[in-house]
Amino acid sequence: MSMNSDLVKRVNALIYIRVVIVTILLDSLYIFRIGFDKLSHPSGLSYFIASIYFLTIIYALVMRRIKSPSRFTAFAYIQIIIDIIAETALIYMTGGVESMFSFMYPLSILSAGILLDRRACYIAATLSSIFYGLILNFQFYDIIYISSTASFTGKDVLYRIFAHFTAFYLVGHLSGYLSEKLQRATKSLQERETVLSDLKAFNKYIIESIPSGIYTTDLNNKIISFNTAAQEITQLGYADVVGRNMNEIFPFLSASLDPRERVEGELERNGKAYPVGMRLSILRDGSGNPIGQIGVFQDLTELKAMEKEVKRKEKWAYIGELSASIAHELRNPLASLKGSVEMLREKKVSEEHADHLMKIALSEMDRLNSIITDFLLYARPRGLNREPFDIHQSLRNVLTLLKGAESKRENVNISTKLDSGLMISGDAMQIQQVFWNLGLNAMDAVSDGGNIDIYTETGNHTLEVIFSDNGSGINDTEIDRVFDPFFTTKEKGTGLGLSIARKITEEHGGKIVVESGGTGTGTTFRVILPREDRPDAQSA
Repeated sequence: MSMNSDLVKRVNALIYIRVVIVTILLDSLYIFRIGFDKLSHPSGLSYFIASIYFLTIIYALVMRRIKSPSRFTAFAYIQIIIDIIAETALIYMTGGVESMFSFMYPLSILSAGILLDRRACYIAATLSSIFYGLILNFQFYDIIYISSTASFTGKDVLYRIFAHFTAFYLVGHLSGYLSEKLQRATKSLQERETVLSDLKAFNKYIIESIPSGIYTTDLNNKIISFNTAAQEITQLGYADVVGRNMNEIFPFLSASLDPRERVEGELERNGKAYPVGMRLSILRDGSGNPIGQIGVFQDLTELKAMEKEVKRKEKWAYIGELSASIAHELRNPLASLKGSVEMLREKKVSEEHADHLMKIALSEMDRLNSIITDFLLYARPRGLNREPFDIHQSLRNVLTLLKGAESKRENVNISTKLDSGLMISGDAMQIQQVFWNLGLNAMDAVSDGGNIDIYTETGNHTLEVIFSDNGSGINDTEIDRVFDPFFTTKEKGTGLGLSIARKITEEHGGKIVVESGGTGTGTTFRVILPREDRPDAQSA
């Protein structure tokens, strides 16, 4: 259908060009009588011009009735043949061998190439050669009288015929070659346009089908596209946002925002604020040059509600798990305490055994008090008393206490690298509690003998305190639970030491990272704390 439409346009163009040529060339010849005295049939020129106009009207009427491509092709051939005949008649009327209109033949050959193909060019060249050769031969041998040929010899006529034949076929060859190249290029271009159109439509369908809001901007942050989901989320139409700055539609976006960041903010809809999450990226052209930005955003109202519900359920599940752990931890010392008290009440034990039972009861009471104290410290920690302090001095204080405990254990070696002062801001007592809990944990890990290394490392804005031991290590199934409340692998202990350490560290804006290659490979705890750059941060 596209080729048929293209052929119709070219045939129409041929009709109009023919009218233009006749009007400009022949009418001016007739009106201004240029070379009119040399015409063999002057009166016939007016009839010739009229017949050309008449044929043009016939062509225009016939074209409206032709529908099939094959008929259009035949119609084009007929026009070219009639044009060649008309050009031969014009040459006959304007002096034959002396006519200046022999250049009209190449125009018909070119028309054949433009309208049809290389074959049509050769056909037109052949017909032009035959008709031109015939009219020159008929004139030379006086078969028809056009004008006197006394000044022309047979060689002159033969040379003219040969020169024109050569020109006709050369024009036909070049025109056919260019016609084929043009048709191939046109077909390739049409195919590419079709693919490009389909691709654009496909991309548009994808973008319009995505449930997330998508918009694009130019380099001036002016919105140039806004998909259906974006319109539904913002309750703004395409006409309401196109050409406006993206910060006007999304006020929470900052001009200095990194295009690769994800941001969350609020928009107003129907008088109510609702949360929106957005990811920005750079929009690039085919060469990779930035031409704007792409924003992909979602309405987070339902997600936030789900998160809130999940957190609420997690909170109650955690409370239930914590309650069960507390009950389990309290039940064992209470059972021992109850048994001791009952035996003392019966007064059926010796004084020595009664004294032993009393010591057990007191020990279990201390254990209960320790569990409750640690739990209260974990559940409701004291407020932070932030002030600058020397963290190396806190570590030295803890080291003194650990070495006192170390004297009760054999083959435990503690080494440190705490040569100079290192100032940070925080609650010195609570941070010292973190170090004490981690130190005790390392002591338990090397209770049968081993090494403990305690040292610090500083970064641009962080400080790391490292407790590393070569003890028993932590297996893969337990390493994710070491910070859970009441989780312990020791026979004694509440299982709250590491939980308290992590909670205090997080309240200071830091975190604790545990590293272990598995059982028997040792363990490293890293306490990572934020550190402000201060002139007095380092002191001797």
